[in-house]
Amino acid sequence: MMRKLLPLILVALLLPFGGQAMAGGSQSYPNGAEAFLAGAVPPPGFYFLDYMYYYNADTMKDDNGDDIAAFDEVSVVANVFRFLWSTETQILGGNYCMHAFIPVLNTDLNFNVPVGPGSTKSYDDTSVPYIIFSPFILSWHLQEGKLHLVTSLVDVYVPTGQDDGNMATVGRNFWTIEPVIGITYMLNNWEFSAKLMYDFSTTQDDAPTVYGFNVDRDPGQEFHADYSISYAVNPSLRLGINGYYYTQTTDDSYDISSAIPAPVQSLLRADEGMHSEVFAVGPGIWYNHKNMFFSLRNQYEMAAKNKTEGYNIWAKFTYAF
Repeated sequence: MMRKLLPLILVALLLPFGGQAMAGGSQSYPNGAEAFLAGAVPPPGFYFLDYMYYYNADTMKDDNGDDIAAFDEVSVVANVFRFLWSTETQILGGNYCMHAFIPVLNTDLNFNVPVGPGSTKSYDDTSVPYIIFSPFILSWHLQEGKLHLVTSLVDVYVPTGQDDGNMATVGRNFWTIEPVIGITYMLNNWEFSAKLMYDFSTTQDDAPTVYGFNVDRDPGQEFHADYSISYAVNPSLRLGINGYYYTQTTDDSYDISSAIPAPVQSLLRADEGMHSEVFAVGPGIWYNHKNMFFSLRNQYEMAAKNKTEGYNIWAKFTYAF
């Protein structure tokens, strides 16, 4: 029995963090999705937004910020379709809006040793992880267009299910509730924006772990923020820096079965308190042509804990009908 457990214990020592290969918490929101004018909802009308995303990391950090030798590389390619309706209806002085997102993701996850339910070095998956919907958004435009505010009472992440035997599964088996506040302040040619979010998630049934066992998991709560500072070269062109900060604020919690070997039970209990954290920054460009808006951004992660540390590229297109 102990001989069979040795590979699992080795992996556990090399991967001292919560059950997900990427991080603890829910990690539902794709950090860095918003930047330029994040708090400025456009005028009443219907809008289509398309986000194209690439993420790559060849290092994973432990609780001390040190590299984890067992990890090799992860890459994520995604396209997110968003539909936004901004109305002329006024509530509390703000315009009533609603939106919906449909993300399509591909994840390719690689390790230097066999891990997880498949006891293999490589996992991949392509799917729609969830549908995001907010039925109640309010936006304000104040101080003669200098100050813009937006709040979503809740962005609701509706799960589509998961592949229980796949460490790279992009499908979700839990709901996430996310209140959102966005702010943009315009000062001459300068723009300062932030989008602030806090996540609460329901229980994830049969979450796959690196130890080869599936367990029910209550993901920890999370705070995260996207930010942007930009300068208008002319009315149609902005250059700036952007990024995000993410931190897990409460512990994960595992429902650990007595059928799981005692050494792995101990490792899972230790993992519960491992909080994920990361900061990112990078350059960006924004361009407006008639009823279309384009942006291209790059973000480099640093100071990661219990999480991968890499870089991403965002391309965003908005069309106003």
